[in-house]
Amino acid sequence: MGLDPETRDQLLATVRRFVRERLVPLEDAVAEADAIPDAVVAEMRAMGLFGLTIPVDYGGLGLGMEDEVRVAFELGWTSPAFRTTFATNIGIGAHGLVMDGTEAQKRRYLPRMAAGEVIAAFALTEPGAGSDAAGLTARARREGDAYVLNGTKRYITNAPHAGLFTVFARTDPATRGAEGVSAFLIDAPTQGLSVGRPDRKMGQQGAHTADVILKDCRVPADALLGGTEGRGFATAMRVLDRGRLHIAAVCVGAARRLIADSLAYAAERRQFGRPIADFQLVQAMLADSEAEVYAAECMVLDAARRRDAGADVTLPAACSKLFASEMVGRVADRAVQIHGGAGYMAEYGIERFFRDVRLFRIFEGTTQIMQLVIAREMRRRAEP
Repeated sequence: MGLDPETRDQLLATVRRFVRERLVPLEDAVAEADAIPDAVVAEMRAMGLFGLTIPVDYGGLGLGMEDEVRVAFELGWTSPAFRTTFATNIGIGAHGLVMDGTEAQKRRYLPRMAAGEVIAAFALTEPGAGSDAAGLTARARREGDAYVLNGTKRYITNAPHAGLFTVFARTDPATRGAEGVSAFLIDAPTQGLSVGRPDRKMGQQGAHTADVILKDCRVPADALLGGTEGRGFATAMRVLDRGRLHIAAVCVGAARRLIADSLAYAAERRQFGRPIADFQLVQAMLADSEAEVYAAECMVLDAARRRDAGADVTLPAACSKLFASEMVGRVADRAVQIHGGAGYMAEYGIERFFRDVRLFRIFEGTTQIMQLVIAREMRRRAEP
């Protein structure tokens, strides 16, 4: 559902003010403590950020894709860890349930997710199955009116804080591919489900990932997402189309922040008696960054509008994710270069952004997987 222009502008102005006045000043402290302050999380709940895309009938704001990416442009202006706090609730942790859950499942979970009372996690990746999600080995066997799950999930965002896990496991061991995969809604705590130590990462401090271990984890049969076996992989792929557009939009926002900081520094920093912004090679780096972020923004908005219109966006979403995530890496690299030695020093925050944005080329589909998705879709569309 799209917002009317006045309401959208009010929402964007509120988010922009919160990001720039409240969150940006906390970036260094969050990176140092590797934690988001409880008071900030409470403010996010009060603003409705945990329910941005959850349907209105279940307590959310019900944003459409275009409105969501416009909000993501604003959220990208600050450290990604802040967004990650509620990102799974408005993205991959919620939309499998929104798309394919039973009405009873939606009523049980979505209102609490929209309120931020429950943090959701999307447990798909495994130690031996990342890009090859259809090759996952976690098992779920039916035992009467229950399922028993065994396996390990890896790099699961928000796992240390999650109250609900969407867990993907193979219900048909005879089927090797995607058809034998089902999805389950598992509450925390549930006996047999445990979470490993938070991972130590290259960047994005304050955003936490961890292993999720399933050892004879018994759940009732009605925990099966949608009540039908074998639909889990299709659900995951549909969720990821939306998630990829969201990540692409965050990349645009981060690039905008990096360009703004670089331009301000170049106007202030003097060499040879002049601001370095006067030097053509510095101008070239700024200009290349501006052109690329504009292209990414146009791609994301176009794909989002197509999705809102009901079109299949697997191809444009993959194109947007590939281009925007690679783009922000180049912009971050140029930002370090423009800042020179200062760009390598922690006090300016540029090196932190350089590390933070590197992850965007990996999660929710690596650049290489996006290339394969794009080529596959091109071939499919070319078939008579």
